[in-house]
Amino acid sequence: MSADMSQSNPRFFSRPAVWLVLVCIVAAAGISYATMGNRFGKDPLLNQPVYEVQQGPLTISVAVSGTIQAREKVIIKSELEGASTILYLVPEGTRVKKGDLLVELDASALVDQKVEQQIKVQNAEAAYINARENLAIVESQAKSDIDKAKLTYDFAVQDLKKYQEGEFPKLKNEALAMIKQREEELSLAKDKVKWSEILFKEKYLSQTELDNDKLAATRAEIQLELAKADSELLEKYTYKRQIAQLTSDVEQAKMALDRTERQANANIVQASADLQAKLSEFNQQKSKLAKIEDQIAKAKIHAPMDGLVVYATSVQMNFRGNNEPLQEGQQVRERQELIHLPTTSSYIAEVKVPESSLEKIRIGLPVRITVDALPGAVFTGKVISIAPLPNAQSMFMNPDLKVYDTQISIDGNGNELRSGMGCQAEIIADYFPDATYIPLQAVLRVGDKPTVFVANGTGWEPRAVDLGLDNNRLAQIKSGLKKGERVLLTPPLSSAEVSDEERFKDATDIPKILNESNQNPAAASQSPPRGEIGPPSGPQSEQPAADMENAPQEGRPGEGRRNRENMTPEQREQMRQRFQNMSPEEREAMRRQFRQNREQSPGEGGPRREQ
Repeated sequence: MSADMSQSNPRFFSRPAVWLVLVCIVAAAGISYATMGNRFGKDPLLNQPVYEVQQGPLTISVAVSGTIQAREKVIIKSELEGASTILYLVPEGTRVKKGDLLVELDASALVDQKVEQQIKVQNAEAAYINARENLAIVESQAKSDIDKAKLTYDFAVQDLKKYQEGEFPKLKNEALAMIKQREEELSLAKDKVKWSEILFKEKYLSQTELDNDKLAATRAEIQLELAKADSELLEKYTYKRQIAQLTSDVEQAKMALDRTERQANANIVQASADLQAKLSEFNQQKSKLAKIEDQIAKAKIHAPMDGLVVYATSVQMNFRGNNEPLQEGQQVRERQELIHLPTTSSYIAEVKVPESSLEKIRIGLPVRITVDALPGAVFTGKVISIAPLPNAQSMFMNPDLKVYDTQISIDGNGNELRSGMGCQAEIIADYFPDATYIPLQAVLRVGDKPTVFVANGTGWEPRAVDLGLDNNRLAQIKSGLKKGERVLLTPPLSSAEVSDEERFKDATDIPKILNESNQNPAAASQSPPRGEIGPPSGPQSEQPAADMENAPQEGRPGEGRRNRENMTPEQREQMRQRFQNMSPEEREAMRRQFRQNREQSPGEGGPRREQ
């Protein structure tokens, strides 16, 4: 930024200053006219315009247009899901304080959802509490059932052990004691019978008493047999049956205990899963409620810091043109930018550099910037970033147009600048303090060499030159010309017509496409790959590039040559390389097509370009 700009506003001048500026402009115009008159002229012998080769400072620059943006800014976006309507919007240009209301969005539907969600939360909480208490009941019942089953099992084990170690030995001993007793009784009865028989013989006892003693002995013998039978039943049958019964009781009790434990665990797991499900549902419903409340809170957007309000629509462009201005009642979508709050007073310029000029610029190059809203003000800056890929929206609208988003930092604090202002930027690619240069239109490529036609008073002579950089108007001549020489501004295009082999060195891969289109007519309407040089779209898209450049188009003789002359040296070199890679069949097909075009358009030699 110039020093006088930082001291005063260039839009306000005193009346004497205005007259002084007008006088300076008129004087500069006169000097420029005189100078141009010396450079441009018309050779009376050739009756053609010529240009006198100049030597002096030459600036190689790229002129682009763009928009002023704040260097650092806070972007306020809509965070409401879906689409919402703006109820309140702070006026653009307002200086706000931190916490001030910027935007209020319609959240009435969210308020209704909040009431419904609160009911769902209460129901989910009740279900969760019920599941929690049910789990406690299931756990208590499971413990009770398991304890009872364990007790039954313990009793069964004890019963078995008691019978084996207590009851059976006792019964066995009682049976043995009974047998012993019956044997003693039998022995006494037999002795008594023996004495009774002796006494009976001696007539001391009666027959009845003897019979009673014999009956007593017989009864004792029967009692002994019964005691032995009871003992045998106890050991062979009763013991085995009782052991089997008690052992089965133990096994049944053990299996019942296992079933009870498994059933109890299953009930606990089921109750726990139900509790977790109810808890998850409860948490989910609470989360939804919290989200709705958060969305309602986000319906009112407050300033996160102090700053100047700039609507996002004022500084953005879409592929259809300017966005619809932001206003109350307008619908906005989620994540849509609403307001920009610059955090600093410094600014940048966002410009779009065409692909053809991309190789001339690099990060760090100086830039001169003029702003449409500030006539007379000139700002300085430098390139700080170049996008690695072309702008997607530009490619969507026109696949053959590729521009790269480039940012330029503007020196100074930029007090006069505002976001969204249109600007023109001149990126200084190079500067030559003492260069030889001529207009770019005077250069014609003959074969593969840039050539100019030098006027010698009686005619003209072609001369190959070493071409340097150009700024789309003037081209640097490294060698081949000297200051003061005159070159034709309308070089004879017919000089570029050499042999067919040389002509087709500038061809692209269009013959290959043409051959394919003969087999597949639908392919003729397809465009060449993006970023490559190809024929113009339309009904003549089937012609080879060289033919399109040299053959008449739409009744305009020589228009193809003009297109060829306007191509950059890099494009011509690329075309030559493609032609060299062609097969002989492709070259022959291209020659036939070219000759056919010439027969259909005999006026190909046509008039030269108008100046």
